[in-house]
Amino acid sequence: MAAPRGRDERSPVTTPATTPAPPASTPLADAHAALGASFTDFAGWQMPLRYASDLAEHHAVRRAAGIFDLSHMGEIRVSGPQAGAALDAALAGRPSAMAIGRAAYGLLVDHEGGIVDDLVTYRLGEQEFLVVANAANVEPVVVALADRARPFDAHVADETARWALVAVQGPASAAIVGPLVDADLTALGYYRCAPATLTTGPGAPGVEVLLARTGYTGEDGFEVFVPVDDAVAAWDALLAATREHGGVPAGLACRDTLRLEAGMPLYGHELTTATSPFAAGLGRVVKLDKDPGPVGLEALQRLAATPPARVLVGLRGTGRRAPRAGYPVVAGGSPVGEVTSGALSPTLGYPVAMAYVDAALSAPGTALAVDVRGTELPVEVVALPFYRRER
Repeated sequence: MAAPRGRDERSPVTTPATTPAPPASTPLADAHAALGASFTDFAGWQMPLRYASDLAEHHAVRRAAGIFDLSHMGEIRVSGPQAGAALDAALAGRPSAMAIGRAAYGLLVDHEGGIVDDLVTYRLGEQEFLVVANAANVEPVVVALADRARPFDAHVADETARWALVAVQGPASAAIVGPLVDADLTALGYYRCAPATLTTGPGAPGVEVLLARTGYTGEDGFEVFVPVDDAVAAWDALLAATREHGGVPAGLACRDTLRLEAGMPLYGHELTTATSPFAAGLGRVVKLDKDPGPVGLEALQRLAATPPARVLVGLRGTGRRAPRAGYPVVAGGSPVGEVTSGALSPTLGYPVAMAYVDAALSAPGTALAVDVRGTELPVEVVALPFYRRER
């Protein structure tokens, strides 16, 4: 008989089981608790899931604004004379081509072209970039960037512990953020960033922040990178202004339904190391003509030349039952794909989902079904996103 796990047959001493590390707390944890937040363990962090109602928070973001704590995200600074070249070699895009003050969505891929993470890169200066990674992937991103930057005169530093990140999203976001910062928001277009001073209260010294007009909800909005020591003051000021404009604090639950409506992929669902950028509809961010080639370039070139067997699509359902991640997509009773994310859309009032389906069945208007515990629910393939804000 095999020895029980954890026991050495040569010794009567049982090795104690490893105790999982408790989730990390953001600098704003006490503020969330005071607001009555319900918490969840997400990517090793204790994060606010909701404050009152998922539905109310979702609608507030669509109609006015929501304020989110995103301090679990990773911030990685890449600097030095060859910082741009190092990032070109590390990522599937071409960060060196960005102007100062611009941001770009991009991908870090492995040697097989699989997606290690999707991230946003901000160009802060001629020799300075900030890469923002998903919370669950900070360590592999830091390791990969450092390894790939080694042949260049560039330095990679994990600054996650130095920063808190607060996002204000929604149609009222400019009216909320504008009076609190010295930046000209009319000149700060989508996917741009600028240093700014944030006012936190009468007589209080201004807080130096990085202000970015990016987001993950489908709405206009801003992300404020603030030093950890100033996080609570910045949050309080932004929360007060958000409430003045009819907004609310918002948790991860509504953030998920917001991004799903906007057709934005979530790492671990739509994107994994087993996912090709081309199957995910992200071929636009991949540059295949770079020299020298980055890690994974040859694999990406092969993938680009071969139509993917399955591609990511949107699915629109009927009724009130929503497809969920992992449910099979079927046609004529046979599996033809799998749901990656799904929910009853609060904004649209019907079920929506993203799924990988056979490429031959990916055209909008195609009738399919989702197998929900033995019951086939009809769905229709639709173009992404499900929701697009009025501009």
